[in-house]
Amino acid sequence: MAMLSNDDLIASAQAVLNPRESGDMASGQVASILVTARGELYSGVCIDTPCGMGFCAEHAAIAAMVTAGEYRIARIVAVWRSEEGVLHVVPPCGRCREFIRQIDPANLDTEVVLGRDRSAALRELLPHHEWPAAV
Repeated sequence: MAMLSNDDLIASAQAVLNPRESGDMASGQVASILVTARGELYSGVCIDTPCGMGFCAEHAAIAAMVTAGEYRIARIVAVWRSEEGVLHVVPPCGRCREFIRQIDPANLDTEVVLGRDRSAALRELLPHHEWPAAV
């Protein structure tokens, strides 16, 4: 499988954006696509609830990946469309960064797409991730 460009991944994530509001709940405002070390693609969308039981798009994509028996993420991206219709690439929140790391220690090398021409390894976005040394 040929390596997908950042533009390809962003377009794939954009394709699963499906915003919906129902009462106090919103879903699908953010979409994520990840590529595993085996080259498989998994997607997910966010679900926001007023009581905090929702989850991020990255969590949904990772859950689909784990359900399929994979744990190593090679690349990941998330996108959001503003009310004006402008598409934005959004970096994973701190909770998602830690979740990605905990799924597999090798995920510190996951490439996080930050824009059309920008990426960073998860380890760069999650500094000081090691457990502290004993004193």
